[in-house]
Amino acid sequence: MFTVRAMVLFVVLLLAFVLLFPTVRAHLAQQAENRQLASELATARDRTEELRAELERWDDPAYVAAQARGRLAFVRPGETSYRVVDPQVVPDPTAPAVPEAGVGPALVPEGTTTPWYTTIWESVRMAGEAQVAEDGSGVDPAVEPTTGTPADLPAP
Repeated sequence: MFTVRAMVLFVVLLLAFVLLFPTVRAHLAQQAENRQLASELATARDRTEELRAELERWDDPAYVAAQARGRLAFVRPGETSYRVVDPQVVPDPTAPAVPEAGVGPALVPEGTTTPWYTTIWESVRMAGEAQVAEDGSGVDPAVEPTTGTPADLPAP
């Protein structure tokens, strides 16, 4: 069924495949990379043209004045500037400016000058000293929580 001639032909074809396959694969990969780089180059050229056109617009004094008016809200002497405010964005003047202060170990009393990390350290210290109920359900209700002032804190 298999002759020596068929066996030799098979070995020659196998050897040709082994030798040529990596070369063909590298060639195809390089072609794909070249197409990708050409695409990136075209995109970069388009972007360059857009930037050059924008740069040329900045040479026009009318464009510069329009940008100053639009971006920076500049007005010429003698003009009156008006700003329209969306009523959904404007805060309610009757609402309190600052939310109500709560209570808790992490809140800093008003008027204190202690740094933020002191408050955090006090919160961690208080959490470590909390008594846990024996059933593991949380803080023991029989133990009063301790409160302290920033002056009672140890130096960091």
